[in-house]
Amino acid sequence: MASRRETLSGPRGLQLSLPLLLALLLLRPWPAAAHGGKYSREKNEPEPPAQREPGEEFRMEKLKQLWEKARRLHLSPVKLAELHADLKIQERDELNWKKLKIEGLDEDGEKEAKLVRNLNVILARYGLDGRKEAQLVHSNSLSDSTQDDGLGDPRLEKLWHKAKTSGKFSSEELDKLWKEFLHHKEKVAEYNVLLETLSRTEESYENAISPDLSQVKDDVLYSKHGELKDRLRSIHQGLDRLRRVSHQGYSPTAEFEEPRVIDLWDLAQSANFTEKELEAFREELRHFEAKIEKHSHYQKQLEVSHQKLQHVESLGDSEHVSRSRERHALLQGRTQELGYKVKKHLQDLSSRISRARHNEL
Repeated sequence: MASRRETLSGPRGLQLSLPLLLALLLLRPWPAAAHGGKYSREKNEPEPPAQREPGEEFRMEKLKQLWEKARRLHLSPVKLAELHADLKIQERDELNWKKLKIEGLDEDGEKEAKLVRNLNVILARYGLDGRKEAQLVHSNSLSDSTQDDGLGDPRLEKLWHKAKTSGKFSSEELDKLWKEFLHHKEKVAEYNVLLETLSRTEESYENAISPDLSQVKDDVLYSKHGELKDRLRSIHQGLDRLRRVSHQGYSPTAEFEEPRVIDLWDLAQSANFTEKELEAFREELRHFEAKIEKHSHYQKQLEVSHQKLQHVESLGDSEHVSRSRERHALLQGRTQELGYKVKKHLQDLSSRISRARHNEL
């Protein structure tokens, strides 16, 4: 039985076999995919995510420039992550202030002056103020300060020496105490930055001749003096605590371990909180301390990641380097995010204590 062969009618009734028709279709010229046809690979595959330029981290131009300057200084990854969080807080506060200013809610300039003071502290803390020798120690940094660096204050040096040689502290407790000493040193340095800013502000007001500035001057300087008083009170309380711990050792029933939390708790107990409010504040401090511990864990991981990345880059395996950089960038982003949350939480808790203190007046 003869096999049946499928045919189709071509132009002018020409009989074409199916294989021949397919061959003709394949030989027909088609638009090249490289030219961006509707169904080309380029049109249908998702584009790789755009690489964020370093300056795009921040919306405000001056903060972009500070961030770029810090990156050129080759700060450690941990310190860069801390700076990133500080600048994000500063940007949030400045953008909020701009809205308040439009609504006429900062007529005396008090909030603007506070923003300037905060930025001055950030500049000094990370050596961005042009005076690198005045760079502040950061007690939350893990590897930038060692016990050989000194504390810059004979009283602190004497207390630290007494604690080290007393035999009352384990090595772990000494590490914890050293962190408290660094925190105290940082508070004193920030106080001095604010004091210097106050002096410059007073000098500029004295040189102003407009009588309209007199009330603004009084309001702003009162605000600054109030902030200085609060910080000085915290410094005195912190020094008293260091004296007590250095002489007596750590109590087994200590409420908190993290220096910033200890500070907040000491200040809260002397603020105008009711018993119920104080208990609620204590519970929130426990959550805050857990958040700090989580952030510290990520900081340690970031430091290790940076060391591994440097090792991989020295080997020159481009594929391995690419993977390591990607993992490091993810870890850096997470550390920056947690740092921002810690600083924002600290800011909120400090504001609550400050409001409670002012309610006493």
